[in-house]
Amino acid sequence: MAERITGHTELIGLMAYPIRHSSSPAMHNEAFATLGLEYAYLAFEVDNDTLEDAVKGLRALKMVGSNVSMPNKTVVGQYLDELSPAAQMCGAVNTIVNDHGKLIGHITDGVGYMQSLKDNNIDVIGKKMTIAGAGGAAKAIEVQAALDGVKEISIFNIKDKFWPAAEKTVETIRSNTDCIVNLYDLDDKEKLREELADSYLFAQATGVGMKPLEGLSVVPDKSFFRPELIVTDTIYSPRETALLKMAKEAGCKTMNGLGMMLFQGDAAFYLWTGQHMPIEHMKEVLDIKYE
Repeated sequence: MAERITGHTELIGLMAYPIRHSSSPAMHNEAFATLGLEYAYLAFEVDNDTLEDAVKGLRALKMVGSNVSMPNKTVVGQYLDELSPAAQMCGAVNTIVNDHGKLIGHITDGVGYMQSLKDNNIDVIGKKMTIAGAGGAAKAIEVQAALDGVKEISIFNIKDKFWPAAEKTVETIRSNTDCIVNLYDLDDKEKLREELADSYLFAQATGVGMKPLEGLSVVPDKSFFRPELIVTDTIYSPRETALLKMAKEAGCKTMNGLGMMLFQGDAAFYLWTGQHMPIEHMKEVLDIKYE
């Protein structure tokens, strides 16, 4: 890193709290180094209380941009000059681009998920998918899937604080796309079984399966799956959740969240640099292998 830092090096950040566990700095800096680009990516512990000042600092320091993660994704938009269409629909931002002083907010989570499917030769366009989750990444996936041309989306979520937001997401998708979208209670397991029966893909996009809920699954048992169903999980630690293990036992093609992490990062990388990450090299670095 010391050899790469010069007076011309430009700064990109990651604003979140907590953030010291993130693998994003290693991923982006490896990509910069491999491509010989004069950028450095650093993580900054920023929460809602310090977010406005951090965004002002980004502008004042003429930073190239920043990623934004929890708890700031749904808050940062008010401090920016413009939002992309997907960010407007999601009500969330995970990437800021500084375009000559104009701060533009984007959301790349959904793009990353859809690109990871394509990279694994999974084509959900024109087909039906069922998804568990309504907050954060789940909402971004739902919006992007609808924008990309998924024919039908069945959303399942528990009736928690995200339920009203899920209802709003359904209204937004119906108003802006031709996608058929419906919302169901995740506690209604027979309805879940029914929707999975004619789905091409099931996406698990909740925190169930990672700490502190490691070992748990939103799907009760493998009888809900059939071999033709593709099952994905946005979680990548652990690499194989209880859900994916169950799906694999049922004969399903499965995929964890590492590909989504790579491609959402690549989408942001492209917005900042105009170049894509060295994808095949990054797959080796991240040890991404498809079945």
